[in-house]
Amino acid sequence: MPRTESHGEGSLTMAGEDYIESIYRLMEEGHGSAELGVRSVDVAEDLNVSKASVSKALTYLKETGMVEQARYGRVTLTEAGTAYARDVWRRHRALRQFLMVELGVEPQTADDEACLMEHNLSADTMDKLYRYLEERGVNVED
Repeated sequence: MPRTESHGEGSLTMAGEDYIESIYRLMEEGHGSAELGVRSVDVAEDLNVSKASVSKALTYLKETGMVEQARYGRVTLTEAGTAYARDVWRRHRALRQFLMVELGVEPQTADDEACLMEHNLSADTMDKLYRYLEERGVNVED
């Protein structure tokens, strides 16, 4: 089954989305800031991958205009990267909530499976899910 490009022609790979989501979450959780960025080693630890894998992913993300990084410096999201990552993280949280609240899936399983699903649903499907959750009093903030 082909992957749905939820972000149009400029969609990243699933791995690329995972990396920018990780960078965004780390900044939100206080492991860095929008101005200072995050350390690539923190991204490696968060995603349980090697530093070499992070380096390779960052090269791809720099080429796509999603991140910036001074040589051996901290990683920051560009404006486009921040918007994209915020959307991926919102998708993740909405799917996790739906799986836990509506289907009774255990939290860790819901989190793991939301991570798989967030990359493959169309924008239209996600909009319908957001509305469905909002109608039930579950608001997934941007």
